[in-house]
Amino acid sequence: MVILETLLSVFVVSLISLIGVVALAVKPKTLNGMLFALISLSAGGLLGAAFLDLMPEAIDLAGVQNAMLLALAGFLLFFLLEKFLLWYHCHEYPACRNPAHRRKALPYLNLVGDGIHNFVDGMIIATAYLADPSLGVITTIAVIMHEIPQEIGDFGVLVYGGLTRLNALAFNFLSALTAFLGAIAVFIMASSFQGISAVLLPLAAGHFIYIAGADLIPELQKELDKRKSMIQLICLLIGIGLIVLTQSLVGKA
Repeated sequence: MVILETLLSVFVVSLISLIGVVALAVKPKTLNGMLFALISLSAGGLLGAAFLDLMPEAIDLAGVQNAMLLALAGFLLFFLLEKFLLWYHCHEYPACRNPAHRRKALPYLNLVGDGIHNFVDGMIIATAYLADPSLGVITTIAVIMHEIPQEIGDFGVLVYGGLTRLNALAFNFLSALTAFLGAIAVFIMASSFQGISAVLLPLAAGHFIYIAGADLIPELQKELDKRKSMIQLICLLIGIGLIVLTQSLVGKA
């Protein structure tokens, strides 16, 4: 049952990659306004899931000190992973110096990075379901909240890099399917290592905190307009609130 629920959640998350269709029908100005709110919502959702759900469960399974150390390790691990991808891009392509080459390389670089990211998302969802099905639902919602603005951005990058809109949708969806590989990898590991959740849950929390703190919050800080900054704060709190609401609803179910 847990495997079925996990694969269904991963499938729903993978479908988010097709949201680029929305970008075709929405005016650029409207789309920018949507992303403005969605990034704030996403940051709130990731922080809420990390601190209110993943970390408490991780502490129960691994103890306070171990959970904190593993969460810190997860944060640093994804910092290094992102750095590695940037270093690889700069050494493998003349993209860092030549804008024309960079534009041609962007789709491939984006698909590789997004594939790794989706693989990790699949691992996180599977790990959460193994620990507690209700935690799996909450984690899936947090991932979806993050995937919506990211996938719209990925679609734009692929089109900018020269792919047709149809090819961009197709390749983005194929990249999203690596989440299934991540989920399956966790179930295979769980069959031989019963304590897998105690290790992977705090790592997942560190991953969520890194995405929110290193990728999303800096984007929000670029906005200096007071009214828009207040809207960002409200959306951030709504993102956290949605996690709390889901937590209470799933807990009652």
